[in-house]
Amino acid sequence: MNVIETDRLILRELDLNDFRFILALLNSPGWLQYIGDRGVKNERQAREYLLNGPLKNYKEYGFGLYMVEEKLLGLPIGICGLLKRETLEHPDLGFAFLPEFMGKGFALKAAKGVLEHTKSKLKLETILAIVLPNNKSSIRLVEKLGFQYQRSIQLKEGEDLNLFQVDL
Repeated sequence: MNVIETDRLILRELDLNDFRFILALLNSPGWLQYIGDRGVKNERQAREYLLNGPLKNYKEYGFGLYMVEEKLLGLPIGICGLLKRETLEHPDLGFAFLPEFMGKGFALKAAKGVLEHTKSKLKLETILAIVLPNNKSSIRLVEKLGFQYQRSIQLKEGEDLNLFQVDL
């Protein structure tokens, strides 16, 4: 189901048929470096990740991470959307793209679409973003989107993250 459309992109709900893409994305260098190894190493684990992550979030919260497809060729290029973590008061913006589609403006376009959808359709007013301090490109992206640095936090032992916030 298409959720958001921009001039260059379509964002739609992920489904179980996206397991090959998820397997590639979750094992890409950027994901492993900045998000972390989720232990998704085969097709079965990729389907479980989809079932227990994005698909579950759609049902529980009415939002989640969406597949980002390049409109012209219909290629899956990344994911972007909202996550709801028990440890954070508000949903946070998440995004990741395959290496060959990074640095081309797709993440900015997708994230802008998610924030517009969040304000107009989901009626949420505050969105967070958490970024590793050394992930300079993601920090630049959230700042371009209007997020303001709040403080350093830890979601799990020993991992300092920068917490950003934007009020829509």
